[in-house]
Amino acid sequence: MEGRPVGPQPVETDRPVTELGEFLRSRRDRITPDEAGVSSYGRRRVPGLRREELARLAGVSVTYLTRLEQGQSQNASEAIIDALARALRLDADERAHLYSLAQPAPARRPRTAEPEVAKPGAEQLLHSMREVPAVLLGRFNDILAWNRAGYLLLAGHRDRDAPSRVEDRPNQLKLLFLDEHTRDLYADWPDEAALAVASLRYVAAQFADDRRLAELVGELTMNSPEFARLWAGHDVRLCTSGTKRFRHPEVGELELGYEVLHLPEGNGQRIITHTAEAGSASFAALRLLGSASSRSR
Repeated sequence: MEGRPVGPQPVETDRPVTELGEFLRSRRDRITPDEAGVSSYGRRRVPGLRREELARLAGVSVTYLTRLEQGQSQNASEAIIDALARALRLDADERAHLYSLAQPAPARRPRTAEPEVAKPGAEQLLHSMREVPAVLLGRFNDILAWNRAGYLLLAGHRDRDAPSRVEDRPNQLKLLFLDEHTRDLYADWPDEAALAVASLRYVAAQFADDRRLAELVGELTMNSPEFARLWAGHDVRLCTSGTKRFRHPEVGELELGYEVLHLPEGNGQRIITHTAEAGSASFAALRLLGSASSRSR
C-alpha cells in the first residue's frame, strides 16, 4: 500500500466523482471522527470523516484516494480495498459492493436493448409451486413471470398476462414507488422501499454497462422524490431472505417469509418465494386467497 502523505494535504473539492467515489463519500459521511477514533480539529465542512482522515486510517495517501474516487486509478489492490473497508466499517454486502466498484470487470460493449426473456426452466418451476406465491424477476426487477398465487398476492389489480408483454411488463420497483395499490400492500413500506433500492444498488454494480439501468433510475428519480433520496444514499444490500408484512385488500394482514433464489447463470434473474408458517393465520389467509377461483384470470 502507498505510504502516508508528506507535506500539505489536498483540499477536498466538489469535483464530480465516479460511482466508486460517491459510494466512498457516502460511507465517510456516516462515520464521525469519534467513532473512527481520530482527533477532530478545525471547522468541519463534511458531516463525517474528511478524505484525509480516511486516507490516514487506511494507510494510503490523500492523492491516491482522490485519484481513486475520481476514476484516475483503476483496479485498486485487494490490500487497499480491504484497508478502506475496515476503516469505513463496511458490512459484508458493502465490502462486496466496494470490490465490484474498485475492481470492475473488463469493459464490454453496451448490452443491446433486447428485453430479458424468462428462462423456461425457471418459469416451469415457478408454476409448479401452486400454493407458494412466487415471481421471477429480471436483473433490474422487471417481472418476467409470476405464478397464480404470486399474482394474486402482489398484483391482483393488474393484468395477469402483463409479464408476457414486453411493452407494458410490470417492474417491481415502479410498482413499489409509483403504484398506490402496491404502496398500500406493504405494511412496512418505508423499510421495503429502502431494501429494494439497496438491492438495486448491489445488482447495478455488476451490470454497470446496461443502459436499462440508467433508464430505470432516471424514470424513478424524476417521478419519485422518495426513490431519488434513497438512491442518493448509496446503501447496498444483497437480498436473500427475510420477512414481509402485507395488508392485502382481499384477505387482510399477512406475515410471510421470503427466499430469493438466484439462478446459477449469473444473469441477475432470480425467483422470490413467499411462505407462511403452517397453522398460522397468515397460512390460512394464503390458502383462502388461492382458493378464490373467481379471482383467477
